[in-house]
Amino acid sequence: MVHYRRNRLAGRTYFFTVTLRDWSSDRLVCHVGLLRDAFRSVRAERPFTIDAIVILPDHLHAIWTLPAGDPDYSGRWRAIKSHFTHGLRASGIPLSRDNGGEYRLWQRRFWDHTIRDDDDFNQHVDYIHWNPNTA
Repeated sequence: MVHYRRNRLAGRTYFFTVTLRDWSSDRLVCHVGLLRDAFRSVRAERPFTIDAIVILPDHLHAIWTLPAGDPDYSGRWRAIKSHFTHGLRASGIPLSRDNGGEYRLWQRRFWDHTIRDDDDFNQHVDYIHWNPNTA
């Protein structure tokens, strides 16, 4: 089994890529209102700053800054994914389950990168800005 090591530093800025299991899906853009609701709900409970974000049909990229003393971005992503999934279900959108009973909507993991400095931040903001034009 692969062991993922996350760089969990409170109050830092991170770049993320979060992806649906089905790369041909367009659920993130077709149901962007539910995704916004998921972000709002989680941010109300566990604040963080969204510095930049792009929502594409099957994945999203985001830059977040966490509050001082709180390094738990994984819990926030888990909650956002859960809220969105439950929002789809409540709207009557059919979702299949895998053998373990999990909904087959999201990839289990996500990619994260700790922003090192202003240049790194600017490069990742540029990536978010230009990614929709290259997809």
